[in-house]
Amino acid sequence: MSFSDNVFINCPFDDDYLSILRPVLFCVIDLGLAPRIALERTDSGQPRVLKIIDLIRTSKFAIHDLSRLRASRRGEFYRLNMPFELGLDVGCRVFGTRSLNAKRCLILEAERYRYQAAISDMSNSDIAVHGNDPLRALTEVRNWLSAQRGTRTRGPAAVWSRFNDFMAAMYVDLTERGYSKDDVARLPVPELVSKMKSWIAAHPA
Repeated sequence: MSFSDNVFINCPFDDDYLSILRPVLFCVIDLGLAPRIALERTDSGQPRVLKIIDLIRTSKFAIHDLSRLRASRRGEFYRLNMPFELGLDVGCRVFGTRSLNAKRCLILEAERYRYQAAISDMSNSDIAVHGNDPLRALTEVRNWLSAQRGTRTRGPAAVWSRFNDFMAAMYVDLTERGYSKDDVARLPVPELVSKMKSWIAAHPA
């Protein structure tokens, strides 16, 4: 995929977030775009920050989910990877070559205005709120990408329905091939993306 088709996804990678990550990945692919995410390839010899910079530089669009920014229990550190990568993306757009001025980003949060307490420099920025609800997250991503590209695309309900059809088909396929329920739930992101692409190609809307 080219720069104009790439969508960098900056989000948590814990198990609790998978219910949001999966439909977001599916939505991006179903709209004919390519999700780019740090988990798409593993190279222990390459510093992760360099991989992330490369993904940001080669992606016109970016989705930054700050909903896990706040520590969830006493003594836990704030999770700063997401705002750090947001800063890299903004810096790339502002200080990069002229072609990078075309970059666009969507900021997602669980609650409106909460992020301003941690990143006051982002006050008055437009953000989208998903309330930790997978359908709302898919809807926000679909609506934003559709508006940015200026194209007519299938509605959120249709994309959500297709996503659930895919998940059901994938579960049957994998369990019949000997995968356990936990294996399916923890399917590596590269395999998940590959299966989404194959299913979408075989089931054009």
